[in-house]
Amino acid sequence: MIPVQPAEDQIIRTEYSELMQKSYIDYAMSVIVSRALPDVRDGLKPVQRRTLYDMYELGIRSDRPYRKSARIVGDTMGKYHPHGDSSIYDALVVMAQDFKKELPLVDGHGNFGNIEGDGAAAMRYTEARLSPVTEDAFLADLDKDVVDFVPNFDETEKEPAVLPVRIPNFLINGSEGIAVGMATNTPPHNLAEVIDAQIELMDHPESTSADLMRFVKGPDFPTGGIVINKKDLAEIYETGAGRIRLRGKTKIEKGRAGHINLVITEIPYTMVGSGIGKFLSDVAALSENKVTSDIIDITNQSNKEGIRIVIELKKDTDVDNFLALLYKKTRLEDTFGVNMLAIHDGRPETMGLKEILSANTAFLYETARRKYTNLLEKERKKREIQEGLIKACNVIDLIIEILRGSRDRAMAKNCLVNGVTDGIRFKARESEIMASQLLFTEAQANAILEMRLYKLIGLELEALLKEHEQTVANIYRYEDILDERESMTQVLKADLTEIKKKYGRDRRTAILQAQEAVYVLPKEEADRELVFVMDRFGYAKTMEVSLAERNKEAVEESYRWRLRCRSSGKICLFTDTGQMHMVKTSDLPAGKLRDKGTPIDNVSNYDSTKETIILAASQSDLNLYRIVFVTEKGFVKMVSGGEFDVTRRTVAGTKLSEDDRLVFADVVRDHSKIVLISANGFVLKFPLDQVPEQKKAAVGARGMKLSAADRIESALIIRDSDPNILHVGDKEVDLGRMKTGSRDGKGTKRL
Repeated sequence: MIPVQPAEDQIIRTEYSELMQKSYIDYAMSVIVSRALPDVRDGLKPVQRRTLYDMYELGIRSDRPYRKSARIVGDTMGKYHPHGDSSIYDALVVMAQDFKKELPLVDGHGNFGNIEGDGAAAMRYTEARLSPVTEDAFLADLDKDVVDFVPNFDETEKEPAVLPVRIPNFLINGSEGIAVGMATNTPPHNLAEVIDAQIELMDHPESTSADLMRFVKGPDFPTGGIVINKKDLAEIYETGAGRIRLRGKTKIEKGRAGHINLVITEIPYTMVGSGIGKFLSDVAALSENKVTSDIIDITNQSNKEGIRIVIELKKDTDVDNFLALLYKKTRLEDTFGVNMLAIHDGRPETMGLKEILSANTAFLYETARRKYTNLLEKERKKREIQEGLIKACNVIDLIIEILRGSRDRAMAKNCLVNGVTDGIRFKARESEIMASQLLFTEAQANAILEMRLYKLIGLELEALLKEHEQTVANIYRYEDILDERESMTQVLKADLTEIKKKYGRDRRTAILQAQEAVYVLPKEEADRELVFVMDRFGYAKTMEVSLAERNKEAVEESYRWRLRCRSSGKICLFTDTGQMHMVKTSDLPAGKLRDKGTPIDNVSNYDSTKETIILAASQSDLNLYRIVFVTEKGFVKMVSGGEFDVTRRTVAGTKLSEDDRLVFADVVRDHSKIVLISANGFVLKFPLDQVPEQKKAAVGARGMKLSAADRIESALIIRDSDPNILHVGDKEVDLGRMKTGSRDGKGTKRL
């Protein structure tokens, strides 16, 4: 419970949870109604409506010069939308982008961003004015009292609660927004199709959403593309929610050297913005990760004329299969989640196609009723004045006599309205009698008193009579429109048809039912044995076993590392820093004897400037055997090779103590002996069986006792059957005749 201290020192005890619930609901409704969701009647969010109205008030029309966006934003924020300049400018920018809106409502001048995701320039650099369609279809009747005006945030200005939009803008331009606990995501539609559907609903109010889909085929995105789930659209337009699957449009062109160019000419609407850059990187990744080997190059040649992304493919590429891969692995096929949520009768509601058009139709009839009621009232007032002037012209001599005989305006007006002749000097008794019978209305009397003498010219009188005839005709027409719904319907249909004729265009997005993309994996090459070689400069490649055997001496002379591997296997590189870098054999180029190969740094995380390779081994060998490690400080251990069968490109090969490094590593295939040689000339031989088998994360056991100034310089594994002559300094040491010691011994001084 929290105490609230109101006026008069009265304490009200309130349940905290109830207070929080009420406050949160108030906040949520404020965001939903006043910020995030559009009104179904005009299809605009408050910030959009206020921005357009402010431009209308500032007189920034389509036939007038552009004005700085900063002026529009500042005026809108100061008068109607006190929520920060960025939200207002962002709304202004989106309303000017033809790649996001079916009908751009703002005519932008300057950098308003582009389809590839580059943002608009700062508001101080750009300029804007209203688009012609905004004036014709959104603001044309704003001065005819067709919508309610409400106080602004500080009650110093008035703003329209809704704009008198004459088209179903909520469907045509679409909308997106996130409120509290709900979101709207309505795709744009073709203006001509939507207007046709609305006219159909006016003629046949019993039409269903399915009936209206004879006109509204589906969404029509500014970016074009293809909707591929036509069969799902009926349910989407019935319920107002669902998922639309989109694909980009492509075509095939002949490329250089007989290659195939796959050209993307239209993209899914969901790729607008940074999605194009993501698509390019995703396609590049397909090649880098060996998902496909068909890609030669990819370039983005898009410009102001439209989208053009060119993927150059090999001559023998199965284009249909490659397209299926793009649909599966990139956003060339994407999903647009539909949720046609808008404010309807003051509350959020998800509506289907018929409900949206019905709400717009009802709004059109309401605004038309108010419009023609207002026009009728004006015409009736005009007729009253005209009839008074015509009557006055017929008795103009009497009017002049009244005016000349009156002392002031009030006396003359009283005579014209009420027939009071007291105090007025007439030339004859007959004039006074006629004056007492005039009985003009007050409005007619004012018009007569303000009438100028040139109105008595014959042509002016004739024009007055014609104007009166037109006024009477207008009154008859307006009364007919207001009294007969069919007449009003015809007027509304004529307005809609005119807008369609002026601003309609052909559909951009194709609608069809397509099968799900199926990518057929290319047949994998049969696993075969290869030879991995790497020279002392770090250039690596693979070659056929037969080629390596025919040139055995040249291979041994030219390459520091030589080992057999599988084409589907991996090469493990152990470095003096204790790291193990994994390289896929498939990532290495296959070459001939004299081919240079590729730097091992390019296909692994190995950095030749910071570490040195101690051992290169095939993963297939490691899975069968163990590895012995020797460090500079004399630590030794053996690790099962299976621990290095990993997917990560770099793992810890062995743990090193501080200031230690790896000096030797080798694959152990039998029970041999190991020899450790120190920098000070000590040599120690002992059986490998004495080296403990540990995990790769262990430091190991001490293999040789070293003095403080000594360190292990090298090591080797020997077999009793091999000639084991070791050169230590200038001396030769026959390791076969050397006494076998034990691990952790001092060794024998051989220098």
